[in-house]
Amino acid sequence: MAHSYEVLGSEQVYEGRIISLRTDTVAMPGGGESVREVVHHPGAVGVVALDDEDRVVLLRQYRHPVRQHLWELPAGLRDVDGEPPVETAKRELAEEVQLAADRWSLLVTQHPSPGFCDELIHLYLAEGLTEAARPDGFVVEHEELDMTVERVPLAEAVQWVFDGKVKNALAVIGLLAAAQVRSGSPRLRPLDGD
Repeated sequence: MAHSYEVLGSEQVYEGRIISLRTDTVAMPGGGESVREVVHHPGAVGVVALDDEDRVVLLRQYRHPVRQHLWELPAGLRDVDGEPPVETAKRELAEEVQLAADRWSLLVTQHPSPGFCDELIHLYLAEGLTEAARPDGFVVEHEELDMTVERVPLAEAVQWVFDGKVKNALAVIGLLAAAQVRSGSPRLRPLDGD
């Protein structure tokens, strides 16, 4: 019989603009207890946008925690209450790269750091790309002012993963998943899947 890992107590340590941190005291197997630090994150989406020439849209964006420009997929926070993840993905695609897509598929969902964070990311495949305006009220600022956008053949982008040129975990997962979709025929889940 599986242990239930009951939370015996919880204390809020930090509340930030995007994340919060709490400590949970958790009942462990064998009768002990342990304190676990938990980062709460609202969740995010990512988009593997493939054009009709099988090129993927990649961004090169500065990420301060690692002090590097990283190759990434269009992505963003689930920061609009009640917005379904696929709608967030559509909005982020328009905001970051001014594109829309005719066809959407849920590629994967993933917890990037489940040892300390509850973040869940929905990663979509977007096809049938067309130009789109940025949503009303969206302002390009901060790191996005320095962001570059390129379309890279999917096979080349996959090689970038193995060359160490693509290090962002969401991009690694998305590129490899999209390549598998192109080379095989995995069953993809419905857009509203978890």
